[in-house]
Amino acid sequence: MGLVALVLTSLAISTAWGLPPSPPIVDTAQGRVLGKYVSLKGFAQPVGVFLGIPFAKPPLGSLRFAPPQPAEPWTFVKNTTSYSPMCSQNAVLVEMTSDLISNGMETVKTKFSEDCLYLNIYTPADLTKRSRLPVMVWIHGGALLTGGASSCDGLVLSAHENVVVVTIQYRLGIWGFFSTGDEHSRGNWGHLDQVAALHWVQENIANFGGDPGSVTIFGGSAGAESVSVLVLSPLAKNLFHRAISESGVALIPGLVKKDSKAEAKRIAAFAGCKTITSAVLVHCLRQKTEDELLEITQKMNFFTLNFLGDPTKTYPFLPTVVDGVLLPKMPEEMLAEKNFNTVPYIVGINKQEFGWILPLLMGFHSLQARWTRRWPRHSCGSPTPSLTSLRNWLQWPLTSI
Repeated sequence: MGLVALVLTSLAISTAWGLPPSPPIVDTAQGRVLGKYVSLKGFAQPVGVFLGIPFAKPPLGSLRFAPPQPAEPWTFVKNTTSYSPMCSQNAVLVEMTSDLISNGMETVKTKFSEDCLYLNIYTPADLTKRSRLPVMVWIHGGALLTGGASSCDGLVLSAHENVVVVTIQYRLGIWGFFSTGDEHSRGNWGHLDQVAALHWVQENIANFGGDPGSVTIFGGSAGAESVSVLVLSPLAKNLFHRAISESGVALIPGLVKKDSKAEAKRIAAFAGCKTITSAVLVHCLRQKTEDELLEITQKMNFFTLNFLGDPTKTYPFLPTVVDGVLLPKMPEEMLAEKNFNTVPYIVGINKQEFGWILPLLMGFHSLQARWTRRWPRHSCGSPTPSLTSLRNWLQWPLTSI
């Protein structure tokens, strides 16, 4: 009854606003999804919006600290008209960085869950025709600790540029990057989620009017670092065709490490888990509740810098690691060997990256509170190239650079 009521309500609203007479329903490999049409002033063609489509199984139980698995199929029409919860993260940190959680169009309600492997799609395509529009997949930033797909509203970019925009979520913090440095918990789970989302896009995006042969991945800050990791990773081969890193790459010192055993030992100490073997430690952490892992996250003091204390005991975030699978070697070595995915790649910087949040990292909350933050924003939370240059970029031939 709830789905029927939603459809009837959508029909009434659509008729009043000149939208198509019925909400969009699209087939995916797992089942059918119901979206909604949203119109943007000045554009005749509405944008089909699908929010909270699962691309992997919930990473719970034995799937915590494990590679993502394909989503289970469903036999009904799934309602995908509202955002899914963000991946588990420190709510205090989210409050500190609330400007980053706003998607520029509205303030998004912050809900969190370990069950968070979902993506959103914004498509201007006429879904009754076989359109093949360029696809842009956004990877959000947030130091691999915070943020979510809802921080980017793809509506404006989709309507202005006639592209299909996909925004994805991935596991964060301990859930996404805990590593013992061996087969029991290799780490990089968040990056593997990104790879899984790109596989889903390849399999399904054509049904949303997108061209699986013209996929651009782009991201800001930690999302930009993630893009560069995917450019390097053999697991992402042929899953995308262009890349844009907006202020962040894997070559920045500290973002990628050969291992994070020191961080793992500290997490184990806070969790009260024995470290006799990696298997024992991972089993112990899998038994912890989400709230217990959140408490450990807070004790780790992520997102802080201690210039006066022991720098070896400061952990601003859990890093990407060389796991031999997603990332076979350190980025410098892979670049020297020219062992990466050769695609057109734009790399840029934000002049004051992290500038306004630096006082928070150093503990100067009173100073930060007196600052006024004003900067131009686009629908995905970062400065963007001109629309003309972006249009030209999407039309470039797929040549090596």
